[in-house]
Amino acid sequence: MKRALAALVLAWAAWLPQPAPADTAPAMLLAEVYAADVDVTRYWVSEKFDGVRAQWDGRTLRFRGGGLVPAPPWFTENFPPLPLDGELWIARDQFDALSGTVRRIEPVDAEWRQVRYLVFELPGAAGDFSQRVRQMRTIVELAAVPWLQAVEQTRVADRAGLMQRLDAVVQGGGEGLMLHRADAPTLAGRSDTLLKLKPWLDTEAVVVGYVPGKGKYRGMTGALQMEMPDGRRFRIGSGLSDALRRQPPPIGARITYRYQQLTKNGLPRFPRYLRVREDF
Repeated sequence: MKRALAALVLAWAAWLPQPAPADTAPAMLLAEVYAADVDVTRYWVSEKFDGVRAQWDGRTLRFRGGGLVPAPPWFTENFPPLPLDGELWIARDQFDALSGTVRRIEPVDAEWRQVRYLVFELPGAAGDFSQRVRQMRTIVELAAVPWLQAVEQTRVADRAGLMQRLDAVVQGGGEGLMLHRADAPTLAGRSDTLLKLKPWLDTEAVVVGYVPGKGKYRGMTGALQMEMPDGRRFRIGSGLSDALRRQPPPIGARITYRYQQLTKNGLPRFPRYLRVREDF
C-alpha cells in the first residue's frame, strides 16, 4: 500500500499544472447545512475546525481567496508534491491567534511552530472519498512532517450516534462536525456531498452603519447595522468586545455572525458577532 501510494505521489507530481497566478482563488468544495433526514450511515464524520482554509497545489500554499500564505519556508518544504486541501489550525478557541499568525507578512517562526495543517481532501484525486481517506492517512504518514496531519474521519451507526459525537465535540470547546459522503468523487463548489452540523447557525452580512452606544458604551459603538444579501437589515450588538466597540469593523466589511433561527420576517434571531470574514 505504501509503495503504491509513493508511486502515485511521483506520478501526480509530474502531472501537476504550473502554479496559478497570485490571488487566483483555488477551486474548493463548500459545505451545505446538515438536515435531519440525511442518512448519516453514508457519510464520514470529522470535527469542524475553526481555522483558516488553505489549499496546497503541490508547490504553493494559498488562502481561500487565492493569496499566497506567508508561511516560513520550512513549514511547507517537505509537503508532498500533490494537491491537498485543509485547514491551518492551532487549537480550539484560538482563531484570533491563528489569524494574526498567518496574516503576518513577515512570518514569526515561534508563532508558526504552533500551527498545524489539517488535511481533509485530495483535490483532483481519483476514487471515492472512502478511498481518499485511506490515501490521506498514508500520504501524511509518508511525509513524516509533524505539523502535517490528516483529519480524523470516523463513521457513525445512526443519528443518535452523530448527536453524541456532536455533543462531545461542543462540550470540549469544538465548533461542530463535518459530514463527507463516502461515495463522493472530488468536487468543487457548494454541494450536499459535504455537510456542516453545528448547535447554532452562522452566515455572513455586510456592515452598513453603526448604532451609537448608551450607558457604559456611551462614546462607543452600541451595535453594528448589518445588511443581508437580500437587502434586509438588522443589528448586531452581542459579541462585540470593548476594543471592537471603540474601533468597529469598517463600512463594507463582511461579518460572520451566529444566530439561533430566523424570525417570521426572515431576520436572524439573537445574532452574535463572531469575526470579520477574511479571505486573505
